[in-house]
Amino acid sequence: MIDNNTNRGSKGYLFSIVLVAVIGGLLFGYDTAVISGAEKGLQAFFMGAKDFVYTDFMHGITSSSALIGCVIGAALSGICASRLGRRKSLIMAGVFFFLSALGSYAPEFLFFEKGQPSFSLLIAFNLYRVLGGVGVGLASAICPMYIAEVAPSNLRGTLVSWNQFAIIFGQLVVYFVNFIILGDHIAPAIQKVAEGINQIMNPGEAQWMIETGWRYMFVSEAVPAGLFTVLLFLVPETPRYLAMTGKDEQALAILTKINGSAKAAEILAEIKATVSEKTEKLFTYGWLVIFVGIMLSVFQQAVGINAVLYFAPRIFESLGMGNPMMQTVLMGIVNITFTLVAIFTVEKWGRKPLLIWGSLGMALGAAGVAVTSVSASLPPVIAVISIMVYSASFMFSWGPICWVLISEIFPNTIRGAAVAIAVAFQWIFNFIVSSTFVPMYNMSLGSMGENFGHAFTYGLYGVICILAAVFVWKLVPETKGKTLEDMSKLWKK
Repeated sequence: MIDNNTNRGSKGYLFSIVLVAVIGGLLFGYDTAVISGAEKGLQAFFMGAKDFVYTDFMHGITSSSALIGCVIGAALSGICASRLGRRKSLIMAGVFFFLSALGSYAPEFLFFEKGQPSFSLLIAFNLYRVLGGVGVGLASAICPMYIAEVAPSNLRGTLVSWNQFAIIFGQLVVYFVNFIILGDHIAPAIQKVAEGINQIMNPGEAQWMIETGWRYMFVSEAVPAGLFTVLLFLVPETPRYLAMTGKDEQALAILTKINGSAKAAEILAEIKATVSEKTEKLFTYGWLVIFVGIMLSVFQQAVGINAVLYFAPRIFESLGMGNPMMQTVLMGIVNITFTLVAIFTVEKWGRKPLLIWGSLGMALGAAGVAVTSVSASLPPVIAVISIMVYSASFMFSWGPICWVLISEIFPNTIRGAAVAIAVAFQWIFNFIVSSTFVPMYNMSLGSMGENFGHAFTYGLYGVICILAAVFVWKLVPETKGKTLEDMSKLWKK
């Protein structure tokens, strides 16, 4: 009898490997969204410092400091993946996630008195968040790479797409975890007083959140981070990396487990041929392909989605909703649902239609929030629905489709360098948008007060969404059904 595993390979083995890698995507989403529930307690905690004034600008930087690490991690991902291997690089990312969770929980460790906010403690907290961001940057680049390099060609697109699903699922998980941690406690209410200084309203009622709650939210990440790190010791290095480092026998053994012996030798030969493939200069195919790749990343962040994800509870509270964390969990469920829409329609409808319709849907949602902010006659539920439309539109378009296009739009011979540049721009603009959201959102103007800031912020995001739709319509090629070799021919024209 012929061994089925030898003949066809084991899908169970493949899926178990991919599942471990996908946990990295979950941590990506978890780490970037954990701030949504913790940021108000964190802000109130540092507002109690006696050696400095904790401003909105400082809070914007603190809430987004992990993104500085994301830029660093993404920039280092290519070097780490090449020198350490894909698996060891992911283990390093897991360790960074774990240490960041513990350090964010107790930034006073060893050097400061617990519970006493100071400028030095603020720096220490931000350094721990940056460390977690380095883990996110590594995972964002290497998890899809790992999955792509172990998956058979006929399953590669689907399996890589599930990494994006894991990112959104990680955000939903942390919304739910934050909701449970908050429980019957209340988040501190923070208002501006004279000269733009923030003040905590009714601090006694929110004291638990100010002293302890935000710490529990950050340390909760240590559980999935520890699990991810341990499980990585049980999965193999990718066959491509093993072949690149001259370990052909190990590569063949893994390929046989995944694809069966009949296909393994053929795939190994293709990998060896690819490894020796020549490289070309970055602008061999002109400047437009690089520009399109960069702008895909810029628009994915400039439309403002991550500001909404990070500060969702604050936004819902400002709209007068009873339980902002419950609304945030509901938004997470909507995000999951519409990410699945993208996964199951991208090969049927194409990349461009999803991006264009998603951009227009986001513009409509942003306009709804802006109009509600300046109109006292409209009920807050309209703004909540508008935010849901805005978020859902992103999740079936720019969320997953941007990553798909970045992975396939560049010709083979410049893909490594071009993807690194595009991903770096993505994290840079993520930081810019997230760090400027709170100051913009809280801007006041005359009788409109902070409603001006609410309307201005979403109005700006809506305009950017329209520009994104025009950009995709005019400059982005449709890649559905095209091979990577077709991309080389397309840009040569």
